[in-house]
Amino acid sequence: MIKVIRHSKHLEMGAMVGIDPASDGLARAARLKVPTTHEGVEGLMAMPGFSDIKIIFDATSAKAHVDNHAKLAPLGKRLIDLTPAAIGPFVVPAVNLDEHIDAPNVNMVTCGGQATIPIVAAVSRVVPVAYAEIVASIASRSAGPGTRANIDEFTETTSHAIQTVANAERGKAVIILNPAEPPLIMRDTVFCLVEAEDVATHERIRSSVAKMVGDVAAYVPGYRLKQAVQIDPIPEDQPVHTLLASGSKSRPTHRVSVFLEVEGAAHYLPAYAGNLDIMTSAGLQVAERIAQQEESPR
Repeated sequence: MIKVIRHSKHLEMGAMVGIDPASDGLARAARLKVPTTHEGVEGLMAMPGFSDIKIIFDATSAKAHVDNHAKLAPLGKRLIDLTPAAIGPFVVPAVNLDEHIDAPNVNMVTCGGQATIPIVAAVSRVVPVAYAEIVASIASRSAGPGTRANIDEFTETTSHAIQTVANAERGKAVIILNPAEPPLIMRDTVFCLVEAEDVATHERIRSSVAKMVGDVAAYVPGYRLKQAVQIDPIPEDQPVHTLLASGSKSRPTHRVSVFLEVEGAAHYLPAYAGNLDIMTSAGLQVAERIAQQEESPR
């Protein structure tokens, strides 16, 4: 809501929907003169301005989104799914923003996916990625009931998107809820196994990653490399064949390691909640592009 009000060029707030009448978010929306309902999707559908709403962001849970999609999609509403339900195609703005712009329901993967899939894609644009593994570490305090209920969906959805969006032969995702106090900023680690023995290829990988980090930071200002990209030879006594996809003919020679940090914009949530900021920022990018396309004559 706050990102739309402060930064959007093509969107305006139509309503803020919740299920808790005592929600601070709904109270904030009311103070900003945004129409609200605490009766969920049914309450939204009953609101006077519902017919004018074209795009709906769903930040509930994977299970709830299935139900919300069933109710809203037949009414012609465009859904931007911020849960790992994965009903619609995966969209990561820095990688494939325009490929699914006409889809009625687009899935924003997960916070870990939004942070790491661009990096795997950057590597795969230079050399095939035989295996990609991502580890997303977020502050436990930034993980609400929806996130905690969707841990399994997080790993499955992110792993699948690493393969389908970033073109890795096999993908694996891990999420860590870090209980440290004070809460730590989101950290993401990306490991890619590649066949790249020459130094020139290493430099192309580093350049591709640097460009991609800049592309993501254009809509998530707190997104940054924590240290230089590392490319190391795989020791002969550390076989990696067990990590490769079944039947893979790849023979990786090097491991690419990328370490990221995602600091939130602190528009409403604390700066340590970079996991939530990158999701809302990515979702806003997609909505802006959809709205821009609707405004432009075809």
